[in-house]
Amino acid sequence: MNELHPDLSRIVVSTDQIQSRVKELADQISADFVGGERLYIIGILKGAFIFLADLTRHLKVPHTVDFMALSSYGKTTTSGAVRILMDLREPIEGQHVIIVEDIVDTGHTLHYLNRVLKGRKPASLRSCVLVRKQRDNLSVPIDYLGFDIPDVWVVGYGLDFADQYRTLPYIAELKRE
Repeated sequence: MNELHPDLSRIVVSTDQIQSRVKELADQISADFVGGERLYIIGILKGAFIFLADLTRHLKVPHTVDFMALSSYGKTTTSGAVRILMDLREPIEGQHVIIVEDIVDTGHTLHYLNRVLKGRKPASLRSCVLVRKQRDNLSVPIDYLGFDIPDVWVVGYGLDFADQYRTLPYIAELKRE
């Protein structure tokens, strides 16, 4: 059983649910790219690192992992503006690229990434997102989705609040106080 941290109100996605779904996503990606060229997988730091590590360990197709760091959030709030803090180490032109992101909240970051990376002329560009908040105004395409979750502040499994709670093995709602 998952023991709930005292700053949290409830578990939204359990450890077992996460591990099962991550394997399913890896199997789906592997099936979609079987017999193809190697995948270029881009983990978006910091939030996606745990999800990315678990996902790539289950992949059955050749792949390379790289990272980007972007900023659209302050320590506790969103600014709406997205900027690249750390870029890729090599060009992605002609490669099959999958963006691995922890959460789609407003959709600004993934929309920005799609626009920027498409401009670099990959052979294909897809996204794999662990959780998407249920909001009416989200219209960003997601090719591989782990979970739809309520529109609450969540932490754990890479997700944080002011750089805390990231390494919890489950995803939970943070108490409002």
